[in-house]
Amino acid sequence: MKNHMYRRLIVLLAAVMVTSLAVVKTRHESRQLFVKLQTYQAERDALVIEWGKLLLEEGAWSQHRRVEVMARNRLDMSTPDSARIRVVRLVRGSTP
Repeated sequence: MKNHMYRRLIVLLAAVMVTSLAVVKTRHESRQLFVKLQTYQAERDALVIEWGKLLLEEGAWSQHRRVEVMARNRLDMSTPDSARIRVVRLVRGSTP
């Protein structure tokens, strides 16, 4: 009877040890995943900031005044005088 009780105690102790090790391993993996999550969130935040800066830059580069200045300076373009402007009217249903 005593021998049977010792076996049960050893099995119970082994089960407790295995469960304890599983808990430790799970907590360690959880901490590693949390660190990885924080890294990804920081990267996401940096990318959101960069995206905002790029949108501002795009807005600055595409302003009408800037485009006009670039057309005049780099491409030597200018607004034609009124004698050279022609108005073309389209008839309904026709394609341009």
